Amino acid sequence: MKASDKAKHRNELISSALRSAILERVLLPGMKLPEDSLGERFGVSRTLIRQALERLAAEGLVELRRNRGAMVAKPSLEEARDIFELRTQIEDLVISRVIKEMTPEKLAELEAHLAKEVEAEHASEPISIRLATEFHILLAKLAGSPVLLRYVEEIGYRCGLTLSLYARPHSTDCGIQEHRQIIDALACGDEEKARELMRSHLTAVADRALITRKEAGPLVYLDALEPYARKVRDGQE
Repeated sequence: MKASDKAKHRNELISSALRSAILERVLLPGMKLPEDSLGERFGVSRTLIRQALERLAAEGLVELRRNRGAMVAKPSLEEARDIFELRTQIEDLVISRVIKEMTPEKLAELEAHLAKEVEAEHASEPISIRLATEFHILLAKLAGSPVLLRYVEEIGYRCGLTLSLYARPHSTDCGIQEHRQIIDALACGDEEKARELMRSHLTAVADRALITRKEAGPLVYLDALEPYARKVRDGQE
């Protein structure tokens, strides 16, 4: 593997690990993300950490503050409402695009992801939130539009962060069943029903989310990142 490809691969691993840690509430909104400490934890240079943080900032998960370093983003309730409303509009377009490009292979990808959601149904709520977010990003990938994918990734991850910050406890079964119904409508080629189901699903997600805020608590050391960092270190070998 070329040096440039190896660096890109490491960047992907670090970005993915930090993204999962944020969406799974290991790293809480408002928590500082010092480049030197993260570099030591992941066993990489500060440059690679900075690149990963810049990528996550573009996704809305991290805030880069001049002369104060990076921190996990902390969206306001007002911003969260705007994001969910915008998400509904964009994913309506995703459904229109993906149903025209649907194939048995793409349906199989959606079914495989749904199986992961079902398997994690009784796992921690943050893991379920991450998998639910990734379902919508997979739909955007299958639509075959890089522009739509970029917007869905940014808004989807930001909504996932909002859910981790504001959402009240709830059963993940509702979201899984809603995803099941959307897949079934796509399989039948029923665009109008699929769009209606998606709008109803996102409205329900927003209703579950915009309730009360969870405080991040005091800054803690990054020991909780160790399981994520270990995967990155192992992936470099």
